[in-house]
Amino acid sequence: MANSIKSPLNPDQQKIAGEALQGALVDLMDLSLVGKQAHWNVYGRHFRSLHLQLDEVVDHARTSADTVAERAVAIGVSPDGRAGTIAKLTKIENVPTGQLADSEVVRILVDAFETVIARMRERIDATADPDPVTQDVLIGISSQLEKEAWMFQAELAH
Repeated sequence: MANSIKSPLNPDQQKIAGEALQGALVDLMDLSLVGKQAHWNVYGRHFRSLHLQLDEVVDHARTSADTVAERAVAIGVSPDGRAGTIAKLTKIENVPTGQLADSEVVRILVDAFETVIARMRERIDATADPDPVTQDVLIGISSQLEKEAWMFQAELAH
């Protein structure tokens, strides 16, 4: 089926922005899955606060994924959030099965944020010239991701 959305971008711009948005969608969808898996399996002295904090991460990741997908559609790119696509393209480490100690959950989330933020910053750089609107979307999302990463890192401080 032909795309019925006329892109405001030329084909080269659309390709670069579309790839950046698809990558961001994969990362955000997987971050939400990591957060939910940890949410269900965390235990320990900091269970309650982490349980609630993980819900915030999941909510932000899902809302941001929707923003990214809608931006992709607006520029004439079809987003792909299917489980198989996410599993194939994610760079976030798999969450271990079973119960997860609160300290382990914090490390898992710190690592996941580090991966996602590094990739988001690459996308921000890649979209600067071809599509500053997409870049702005990615910057806004990254700002919140960096705030959440800081909050998890603070839990590791002694």
